[in-house]
Amino acid sequence: MLLHRLFGLLLTAAFLTVVIAGAALAAEDHRALAIQHTEAGVESGKKGDAKAATEHLETAKTHAAAAEKEKANPHLDAAIKSLDNAISHGKMGHASMTVAPAEEAVTHLKSSQ
Repeated sequence: MLLHRLFGLLLTAAFLTVVIAGAALAAEDHRALAIQHTEAGVESGKKGDAKAATEHLETAKTHAAAAEKEKANPHLDAAIKSLDNAISHGKMGHASMTVAPAEEAVTHLKSSQ
């Protein structure tokens, strides 16, 4: 009987560990994807491709917002504001003007750990 209770407690502890670790990994994945897409947006902006830059930056913003929702952080808020700025320039066709705010967003995303 005691062995059954102990086994049940161990299973419960293992389950909770997996759930908590999964949540932490999900937050990290969104942040990593936001960085990846922002860096791709920077490269597209440097190449003069406003459309591709905007697409990458919008995807980055979605991931940054998801990461912020999972675990609030002032750097994530700042990154989202920088992404908004870069996206608005990209939508106007100003590829080169997406670069600086997107690079700023990368800095904030990397600082958000």
